[in-house]
Amino acid sequence: MTGNHTDSPREDGLGFWKYMLAGSVAGMVEHMAMFPVDTLKTRIQMLGTTSTSSSAAFSPDRHNVGRVFAKIMRKEGAVGLYRGIGAMGLGAGPAHAVYFTVYEVCKEKLGGNGPGHHPLVHAASGVVATTASDAVLTPMDVVKQRLQLKRSPYAGVRDCAARILKEEGFRAFYASYRTTVVMNAPFTAVHFATYEAAKKVLSEISPENASEERILVHITAGGAAGALAGAVTTPLDVVKTRLQCQGVCGADTFSNNSIRMALKQIVAKEGSHALIRGLKPRVLFHAPAASICWATYEAMKKLLHHVPESSLPSQL
Repeated sequence: MTGNHTDSPREDGLGFWKYMLAGSVAGMVEHMAMFPVDTLKTRIQMLGTTSTSSSAAFSPDRHNVGRVFAKIMRKEGAVGLYRGIGAMGLGAGPAHAVYFTVYEVCKEKLGGNGPGHHPLVHAASGVVATTASDAVLTPMDVVKQRLQLKRSPYAGVRDCAARILKEEGFRAFYASYRTTVVMNAPFTAVHFATYEAAKKVLSEISPENASEERILVHITAGGAAGALAGAVTTPLDVVKTRLQCQGVCGADTFSNNSIRMALKQIVAKEGSHALIRGLKPRVLFHAPAASICWATYEAMKKLLHHVPESSLPSQL
């Protein structure tokens, strides 16, 4: 970011570094709070992926969220739900700083801050934002996913990152990047369009109480947006998880990182139902996660209104 843009105010009077800080805090709070649910999703999506899996792997009982949770708690304890949280902590802050900053800038440039509803502008801005932020987050997401696996062979974040780099090369960190972008483009388009529309509708229902109820508006709109976007993109999330964890703990490998190839291989071996594995925990993750994220983001923006732009170095 160039210095001449740093102090440029947006529609709410904030400069770039304030969007970055607000987004970073929001992302950290969201992912840390919901991490155990993310672990459940990853475990369920990886069921049945090993080359030696029997037909028992396809039993619906094995994909029950409560059963998976109970099994982790019984065999690994609470720590099993938090393996990999360090990697997410390292990646979520910078990625969300990029995510919200790019979104706010694009939304303003494309006219999304004007009167009325602008779902296409909000969707397009979200797609650009997620493409940029995924480039930052994907390597740490790969590390996080591998550490979340049952019987993960890695000792921790540093060991996992070092071994991936040594044994598989730098490209392994981005094996799922294309899938992630293809998944997150519709996810973010649906998410932002739904969030902005729901926020306007909810604010218009009771405009006289908008200021008092604003936090509730963000929580409700964010939850609805997260649940819908998470549900419709579950198949691509399954593919992303499989690509990131291929070859680990006996998991299937793919001849290349093609989305189509991965889809065909998963369906051929496990049936089309495998593509909706983790749907329930994914929705259970994204609904409250989006509520937490948006509420934190908007609260941070409000707080940062009182912080002078000159309080951080201009190069930020």
